[in-house]
Amino acid sequence: MDFTPLSNAMAAKSFEKVADICDELMLKAAAEGVPFQDEWPYAVHLLGHIYVNDVNSARFLWKSIPPKIKEGQQEVVAAWNIGQKLWTRDYSGVHKAVRGFDWGEQTRPLVAAFAEVYSKRMFQLLLSAYSTISIQDTALFLGMNEDDATKYVVGQGWILDSASQMLTVKKQAVAVEQKLDSGKLQRLTEYVFYLEH
Repeated sequence: MDFTPLSNAMAAKSFEKVADICDELMLKAAAEGVPFQDEWPYAVHLLGHIYVNDVNSARFLWKSIPPKIKEGQQEVVAAWNIGQKLWTRDYSGVHKAVRGFDWGEQTRPLVAAFAEVYSKRMFQLLLSAYSTISIQDTALFLGMNEDDATKYVVGQGWILDSASQMLTVKKQAVAVEQKLDSGKLQRLTEYVFYLEH
């Protein structure tokens, strides 16, 4: 089986394309009747879905993996462990699952890129969901120790209350640029005039 498109995407660090490429190659192999299960890069395929936050597809892929592969390839099980943590919204467990396995040469860059993207997602979640949060909870969400998490968020403008060990979240200003459409303004003026008279 020719895995060149997958190898090229991995080499270019185009990790957002990995799942789609794997899906296409798998469909092509199945349509041609080529036996592919034994040589299929299941760990990369699972991690590709996980990278783009498509846990449903990762779950269905996991269910389709033959039991002998699940039993014989620990990296596949480790990749699914990340998927399980995402599925159950065990935010700190995701970080533990990422760090809790010695990833192979092929998967290591993909896992590292996912960990970075996931930490950014968690930071955005904290920004939108909290006005104050404990240092301990912040560290769990971001997958860092308490000192590193505190330094990171304080660097983002959050305020630390040392006495209570709480952080005040600094909401980032969202710049919204609105363009004035004279046609819409004219219609609005006519509508308001109509209502008033």
